[in-house]
Amino acid sequence: MIVGRIPGQRWFTPYLFALPALALFGVFFVWPAVTAVQLSFLKYDVVSEPVFVGLDNFVRMASDPRFWTATGNSLLFLVGLFPLLVVLPLLLAILVNQKLPGIRTFRMLYYLPVVTSMVAVAIAWQYVFNQQGVLNWLLTGAGLLDQPIQYLLDPFWALPAVILVEGWKSMGFYMMIYLAGLQTIDSSLYEAARVDGASAWDRLRHITVPLMVPYIAVALTMEMLDAMQAFTSVYVMTRGGPQDATLTLGYYIWSAGFEHYEMGYASAVGLVLWVVMIGMALLNHRLTRGKA
Repeated sequence: MIVGRIPGQRWFTPYLFALPALALFGVFFVWPAVTAVQLSFLKYDVVSEPVFVGLDNFVRMASDPRFWTATGNSLLFLVGLFPLLVVLPLLLAILVNQKLPGIRTFRMLYYLPVVTSMVAVAIAWQYVFNQQGVLNWLLTGAGLLDQPIQYLLDPFWALPAVILVEGWKSMGFYMMIYLAGLQTIDSSLYEAARVDGASAWDRLRHITVPLMVPYIAVALTMEMLDAMQAFTSVYVMTRGGPQDATLTLGYYIWSAGFEHYEMGYASAVGLVLWVVMIGMALLNHRLTRGKA
């Protein structure tokens, strides 16, 4: 008996298998997303009844200097993470793809920060960036600093410090994405290039990078999304300070919603961030499509 030949019989079977996943998707994504869109047009402080205000939240956002500061910092976050999460992991993946002694141990150790809680990582790095921390000790000992710097309290150094922590924690994850891509490349291509006298740089430029474009596109999209949503490291290390130097859109949304109880305004900012991230992902897809 061939299943599906009789009209109306068992047509719903595939949907039954998908039902648990669809239910979870609806409860934890679709419903919160629809609710957030609704809240973005309301004034709601959790205690009082929601009041419809139309586009007032978006008008306020456009004239709020802290929103533009957060947007600028998030874009700086994106630029700062690019070499740490898109470029450097590719070079590391090329390294760990070699058959070298102890390379499996190196892979494991380098991936360890990825599975470590960001809260724990941020607290540990706070000690590194402390005025009496390891970084100041090394730099002053090497004669590169005259006096210690309190990095997380300095408006110039605070954002680069947080970017470094985010990049350090996630670098191993992006390295594994690239490593998976490298292992799909036919080794005969490299052997033929060596026979033709191609240098390591030539092999990287003409073989590795072109064939890795789909993986680079994935890494770039994920890097953009991570940068625009950065929250935990900012919350633990700086709380958006000093002087809003590390105020990101992710932290700004949380602050508006859970510190000032402006759920409608926070939802409006979140909706704008959502649209921006979708636009970035589509733009990246368009630019990299067909280049592999």
